[in-house]
Amino acid sequence: MIKKLKIDGIDKIIIKRLVADARTPILSIAREVGISGAAIHQRLRKLEASDLIDGYKMVLNPKALGYNTTAFVGVFLDSSSMYSSAIKRLKEIPEIVESHYTTGNYAIFIKILCKNNEDLMHLLNKDIQNIKGVSRTETFISLDQQIDRQIKI
Repeated sequence: MIKKLKIDGIDKIIIKRLVADARTPILSIAREVGISGAAIHQRLRKLEASDLIDGYKMVLNPKALGYNTTAFVGVFLDSSSMYSSAIKRLKEIPEIVESHYTTGNYAIFIKILCKNNEDLMHLLNKDIQNIKGVSRTETFISLDQQIDRQIKI
């Protein structure tokens, strides 16, 4: 459970700088806001403990690795009782980078990265649609991504 947290202007500057570039030196931020590097570290630990900061990661460019097709797939299940076993099998497919349990038409909505459309078709026909409990899928191929950002603070 996320704890109630008060963040001040200094916390917001720290967060904005690190969201923009997680490799920003702590001392650079400290000089900008006029406090010590140790104080910045303390504030970061407080923000991490509050669950506001969910982690730090390096972001790879999928296209640089040859993954040129991004698709979103709505997965229909025979029964909602098949959800856990379907998710277990979907987790075994490395090209699936996100999954969401949703309301509406689909039980599961997934994001897939593939090398090309042929690989996507193979993944859909041979892997996803052969999962026990998956009745059918509906696929949307992304032509371009214009927005990719974190929530503003």
